[in-house]
Amino acid sequence: MTLRGLPLDMTEKNLTAMTQDAKKAGAKVLLVGMQVPPNYGGAYAASFAGLFPKVAKAEKVALVPFLLKGIADVNDSATHFQADRIHPNESSQANMLANVWPELKKLIP
Repeated sequence: MTLRGLPLDMTEKNLTAMTQDAKKAGAKVLLVGMQVPPNYGGAYAASFAGLFPKVAKAEKVALVPFLLKGIADVNDSATHFQADRIHPNESSQANMLANVWPELKKLIP
C-alpha cells in the first residue's frame, strides 16, 4: 500500500477486500497498521490510523496497530529512516520485528 492520500472509504474498501481475499484463499491474516505523515492533517491521519482496527475487528483478524511504533513516533525518528524520510533503515528492522512478532507467532501452528 502506498500513502497517496486516497479517499478513506476507498482505502477501507481495499483493506477489507485484501483481507477477505486472503481469508478465502485459506490464509491466516495479520493486518499491520500504518499511519500517514503529519502533513496529511490531523483529522485525515486519525481516520486513516483508525481504519486498521476497524477492518481487523469487522473481519475478525489479528492486528498490529502500527508497524513503525517506536520508530516513526519518537523524537529522534529521522535517525531511523533512509534519506527519503519515508522508508525505515536497517537499524529499524529489529524494532519492526518486535512490533509484529508477538501477533504473528500466534498465527503459526
